[in-house]
Amino acid sequence: MKTFPTLHTPRLTLGQIEVSDIPTITAYASNPNVSKMLRTMPYPYAEKDAIFWLNKARTEFKKETAYIFRIGLRDRGEFVGGVGLHLKKAHQKAVIGYWIGEPFWGKGYMTEALGAVLKFGFETLNLNKIQAVYKADNTQSGKVMIKNNMVKEGEMVDDMYQNGQFYTLIQYRLTKREYEQMSK
Repeated sequence: MKTFPTLHTPRLTLGQIEVSDIPTITAYASNPNVSKMLRTMPYPYAEKDAIFWLNKARTEFKKETAYIFRIGLRDRGEFVGGVGLHLKKAHQKAVIGYWIGEPFWGKGYMTEALGAVLKFGFETLNLNKIQAVYKADNTQSGKVMIKNNMVKEGEMVDDMYQNGQFYTLIQYRLTKREYEQMSK
């Protein structure tokens, strides 16, 4: 794929992260309420971190190892968060990760964005399996996965150490067969 894909949902447009998004990314990601829910986001989050994320997204797209989308409101184009599909080509699968700015929590945007990326992964990239993992105390993330018909695979107790604390991680999956069955 030579051109970064653009995905549309009723309320969102998912596309390539732009340099103009950096101030908004930095503002939303520097919120401790956002970063404490995530496994990989640094805190405090600075402009250099947003630049690194943008460059990583572009590099991984060129290498065909990931598709990292900006999530924007379709009517205004406003950046609200990000969702990434990180490929493991040898196994025809991917791991998906996502985050959204706190002002947009509880509006169903992430459920909508995840659904679009799952569809892209199965229908365009022809993946066989997509997995997602969240910290056990981030129950809203689990609800997003459940609303997209993902299936719980397991709990990894005290699997991650961050900021002086161990966290249990919950893993969900969706296989191509499961996706096709729910799409009927």
